Amino acid sequence: MKQTLLIAALLAAVLSGSVLSGSLLAADSGANAADESAASIAEKNYFDRAGELVIHALSMIGVKYKWGGTDPEGGFDCSGLVGRVFNEVTGLVLPRDSRSMSKVGTSVEKAELKPGDLVFFNTLRRPFSHVGIYIGDDRFVHSPRRGREVEVSELRDGYWKKRFNGARRLLP
Repeated sequence: MKQTLLIAALLAAVLSGSVLSGSLLAADSGANAADESAASIAEKNYFDRAGELVIHALSMIGVKYKWGGTDPEGGFDCSGLVGRVFNEVTGLVLPRDSRSMSKVGTSVEKAELKPGDLVFFNTLRRPFSHVGIYIGDDRFVHSPRRGREVEVSELRDGYWKKRFNGARRLLP
């Protein structure tokens, strides 16, 4: 029950931010849907796609960790989770390991993170050894390690803050 409430609260916060941002873009342009600029349409598409990624990632909370795992039935490792979510939502086929994923897309500064961005960490004394999906509000979804399940963590938590390696944006 507690986990369901957390998921619902996170989802509401992320979606309200996405919907609000999209609404503000339309209001700022002063135009109806037919007259929107290509940039506004692209921004709305980004928010729609990012929202789908976040929802799908959150739906995986509670799936057990399994090294090399790539499906909810058997379990996920960190890159298996990220690859599965991106493939099912966007059709993108990402590299299988987090280090290779860190070379895809464009680099993003921590202060510029948006929902759907990949966040990377040095958890095994080597850069980019862990990956998660940023969901907004300084939080990310990931499959942490053996004995745990897919969960939401905070970037400002001391463990993750100290190990943050960078971020990449895959959505246009």
